[in-house]
This record gives sequence, C-alpha cells and structure tokens, in this order.
Amino acid sequence: MYQYHCLNPIADVGLNLFNDKYKKTEELTEAEALLVRSASVHDVEFPEGLRAIARAGAGVNNIPLEKCAEAGIVVFNTPGANANGVKELVLAGLFLAARDIAGGVEWVKSMGADPEIARMAEKHKNRFAGGEIKGKKLGVIGLGAIGVKVANAAAHLGMEVHGYDPYISVKAAWNLSRNVRHTSAVEDIYRECDYITLHIPLLDSTKKMVNKEAFAQMKDGVVLLNFSRDSLVDDEALLAAISGKKVRRYVTDFPNPAVAGQEGCLVIPHLGASTEESENNCAVMAVEQLKDYLEHGTIKNSVNYPNCDLGICQGAVRIALLHRNHPGMISKYSTVMGNAGINVTNLTNKSRGEYAYALLDLETDVTEEALAQLRGIEGVLKVRVIKP
Repeated sequence: MYQYHCLNPIADVGLNLFNDKYKKTEELTEAEALLVRSASVHDVEFPEGLRAIARAGAGVNNIPLEKCAEAGIVVFNTPGANANGVKELVLAGLFLAARDIAGGVEWVKSMGADPEIARMAEKHKNRFAGGEIKGKKLGVIGLGAIGVKVANAAAHLGMEVHGYDPYISVKAAWNLSRNVRHTSAVEDIYRECDYITLHIPLLDSTKKMVNKEAFAQMKDGVVLLNFSRDSLVDDEALLAAISGKKVRRYVTDFPNPAVAGQEGCLVIPHLGASTEESENNCAVMAVEQLKDYLEHGTIKNSVNYPNCDLGICQGAVRIALLHRNHPGMISKYSTVMGNAGINVTNLTNKSRGEYAYALLDLETDVTEEALAQLRGIEGVLKVRVIKP
C-alpha cells in the first residue's frame, strides 16, 4: 500500500482517484508521495521513503528541485490545468486597465446615497471612461499553456497580438491562432505594443527582466500585466516608469509592499488559479501523475527528471533507476543483470540535464544481491522495484 501526505488542502475530486492501494497519512515521515500547493518545502526534511512530490499548480518556486533530484525524488507540476482560470483573469485585467472600472466603482461607492448621484455620474464619468482594446497591440511574452490561451482570446477580441517565445513548443505552436504574429525579439514587443502581458517562468535569467532598460524601450502610456511572477518586474524601475508616465497602469496578481496601494498599480490578491475548476483540474492531474509514477514508474510533467514511459510492465518486475547523467550507465545496469542471470526484456533511458532515469523490465524477479549492486553503482541516486 502506498501512503501519501497533503501539505495543503487538495480538492476531493483528485484525492478520490486514489483507490484501495493508497492510504492518506498525517505523518510526513511515513509518506511515499507528497501533494502540495503553495506551502514551502524548502526547509522540510524529506523522509528516506519519499519518492515523489506533486505540485497542484504550475509554479514550483516553493520546492527545492535540485535537493529533490539529488535525493531521487521526482517533482511533478500540472502545466495547463489552471490555464483557463488564469487566462480569464488576464482578460479581466485588460478590461480593468483599458477602462478605469475599479476607479469608477470606488467613486460611486464614495457618493453613497447622495440624491444627486445620477447627475454627478454624468458629470464625472469621463474621468473613468478609458478606451477600447479592439485594434490595440498586445504583446504576449511567453507562449506556454496560459500565454497561448491569452493570445488567442485577445485576437478573437480584435486586438493585434504579437507573441514572443524563443522556446515555444510544437504543441503550443499548433494551438496558436494564425492571427497571432510571432516575433523573434522581445525588444520588438517593448517598442510596438500598447499592452504587454507576461507569461514566463521565474528563473535566474528572467528575474527582473522587465527593468529600467526594458521600460525605456516601451511606448509612452503602455499597460503592463503580470500574472506570472512578481519578481519578473523590477519594482523600483516600475514605479519610476509610472511616475514618468511611461507606464499608464500596472496590473498584477501578486501583492507586495512595493506596489500595493501605489498610484497606477491595480493589484489583485493572487486569484489567477484560485477558481474551483482550476483547483479541481490541478488536483486530478497531480494525483494521476503520482499514480502513474508509483504504480508503473512513468514520469510525465516532471520538472527535475525527464519524461519517461515504458507502458505497462510485461515482465516479472520493473526496476526504476534515478541516476546522474553519466556515460555508460545502461551498460553497467546490463552487466549487473547479466551476472545475476536475469534477462532484460525491455528498457529505456532518458536524460535531462544532469539527471537521468532508466526503466528495466525483467523476465524474472530480481535478487537482493543484484539490487545491492545496482545501488552501489556510482551515480545511482535511487533504485525502485515495481511489481506489476
């Protein structure tokens, strides 16, 4: 029986997919699988028996990926499961920025039950009128699951959409509307677009990528939307750009002390993926990935190990080996099996950066001696035995 632990509440529609092979434990030390949403696990001491962590969401900044990789713990996320929820909030952000709806609502609230409110509204409404988004240029930086949906929806709304992503996947490219113009330089987005929306991961290379130099290239009165990660934007440079009228409005889903309450900043309390539908989708995807990994050794949507799928084991047993990406590992595994008189009926090995993953289906059961030899190979991080 597999035991799992939840660090955050996970939607029942996902947890209900666990069958009688699984048991929920309140003790992390007993868990083979860990489900998490926003809780940080950077300071968590992982138990020896922990095999996988599934993040019910796309971002994994709350998980120490390299520490997990070194411990042979596969980390999964759920890309695309919350994409529609975030897309809809980005569209709301576009409208809120184009028309000062929030300011208008606050003005009406301030009038209270004033009997002259209707007359006064006609007098003051131009302060909040704004403009339409149709025909305006929208730059979408990052064409992953969310970025593609935003780009397509904006194109359907009549915007001239420019997309930038040097690493766009084949799947994303196929899903992208032919009305979206793909550009090869982010500087073109900065120079040409009236609205710019960010949909890229937070990496060392992207931290504060929207900085003083970037703002200097943008059109006067640009609107910047950030529903990805707050650290993509240099807050000091942003506030200076707002003060200098370079940026007309900054719409973000990430409250922080630098931008909350500031003039020109419309700050939403991190609602992007908080819809019931998104949470359900993420929970289902996370649980399905954990089950595939624990029962079959299949890796899909891992962020620290390569995707790998050998289907259902047709042999007596399957061996899963998480190892460093060193030359000659497969031959070493084969030598151990050959010396033990065990025939390998099927195998695969995939690599991703410094780490790799191998699956070996065996004709007969594996001996403890052979397992000990596999674990003793330099570069092997974890060995799992999976019974069909």
